[in-house]
Amino acid sequence: MDTKTLPSKRTGGRSAAVMHSVRTAVEELVKERGRERVTVPMIAERAGVNPTSIYRRWGDLPTLINDIATYRLDPERPLPESGDLRRDLTEWAREIVEHYRKPVNAALLRGGAANAGANESDCLRNRRAEATMFLDRYPGSAVSSDEIIDVVVAPIIYRVIFQPWTLDDQTADTVVGRLFD
Repeated sequence: MDTKTLPSKRTGGRSAAVMHSVRTAVEELVKERGRERVTVPMIAERAGVNPTSIYRRWGDLPTLINDIATYRLDPERPLPESGDLRRDLTEWAREIVEHYRKPVNAALLRGGAANAGANESDCLRNRRAEATMFLDRYPGSAVSSDEIIDVVVAPIIYRVIFQPWTLDDQTADTVVGRLFD
């Protein structure tokens, strides 16, 4: 058969559309009602899907919330690459702060963190992978990925969860500065 006449493969298709509508529904409902008042049936109704589609894809509400909480900060996105580790980490930290200054993202993070339990959350796992990527670019750096998590990421996440009003334009510079001072 001539390959020129074969239909092209759809990218995403119905599955991608369902995932997008569910994610959008979760974000809207959390923003409107708060994380504690959102249920799978509410999400399904808003997204225009059957609740079984949600359960089949995510298993339960905590897993769905964790997935949505980490969705926007995709670990596959391009990371800052200026040629200077401190500058890259500062830009990265600014991106994290800006993301979580949005109340819906902060609420989703709180829900995802609460559901992580004894396991490392997707958010932490993704930030750890990003810290490692930075260090791979700068071999011989005097800092480790654990130090980046402890000194840069942890204070930001702490503020998101417990003191969101303290996240400001200087937060990223302050926490990265502690790593190098």
